[in-house]
Amino acid sequence: MHIFFTGATGLIGKHLTPFLLHHHKVTVLSRNKTKAHVLLGHNIDVVTAVVDIDFNNIDVVINLAGEPIVNKRWTQSQKQIIRDSRIKLTEHISDAIVKCATPPTTFISGSAIGYYGRQGDTPVDETTHKVHDEFSHQLCKDWEHAALKAQSDKTRVCLLRTGIVLSKQGGALSKMLPAFKFFLGGPIGDGKQGMSWIHIDDMIQLILFIIKHKEVSGPVNATAPAPVSNKVFSKSLASALSRPAALTMPAGVLKVLMGEMSDLLITGQYVIPKVALDHNYRFHFTDIDSALSSLIK
Repeated sequence: MHIFFTGATGLIGKHLTPFLLHHHKVTVLSRNKTKAHVLLGHNIDVVTAVVDIDFNNIDVVINLAGEPIVNKRWTQSQKQIIRDSRIKLTEHISDAIVKCATPPTTFISGSAIGYYGRQGDTPVDETTHKVHDEFSHQLCKDWEHAALKAQSDKTRVCLLRTGIVLSKQGGALSKMLPAFKFFLGGPIGDGKQGMSWIHIDDMIQLILFIIKHKEVSGPVNATAPAPVSNKVFSKSLASALSRPAALTMPAGVLKVLMGEMSDLLITGQYVIPKVALDHNYRFHFTDIDSALSSLIK
């Protein structure tokens, strides 16, 4: 198969690309060809714009590109950058697919569990329609809508609602580790907010599973089947590092430091991967203790 991949130099992309290259031709979208080849190797083709791709010759599109959501404070201008980097690119891809005589059979497009908004302690899955209308939901809703424009009897669209991806290299875990290593880690606020996580190995295998299983379409929660509270997560991470988790970060301090973006840490969701489980995907890491132990050695 010929796979077109955006976001290939990101956390998930760097792990996924080697698996794809075992059996498929891979073309990636990157503004910097040299950087892409350094990170991903020279067995890939690199284009710098969507218009450089003939989607009639593409079998699968994986679209994971987007401005990092937590790198900068959410000013109005930063929110627009976050939206444009996801939605405009996705619209360009969908428009190109619609115009094809022989379009890709599969379009896997990124989204996030932020689609559900804050949910308290109520478990949610792909059938949940009662969402909290805030920036994260609006972003994901519009991002998914842009991808669904490509859906037809020739092209299935899968919306990858990704949780907190746990990896040794990059992502949320790398941002948490320094504080915990220096005995400064602990719960955020009351620690009751849900943390819906997924091990990087399962993240990669789930995408490969979706490519293979043509019956999967629509929203797919990319989360482990056992979400935990922030307090439980903090204790598990501290235990894996042989450290205490005695300190608490007050929610008010985070709001002052991070503004609206702090809501991602103070609120949360307990997300269940119903679609993956219903289609018999077997998770390699189903509990947070084993997942963190595998990554912290």
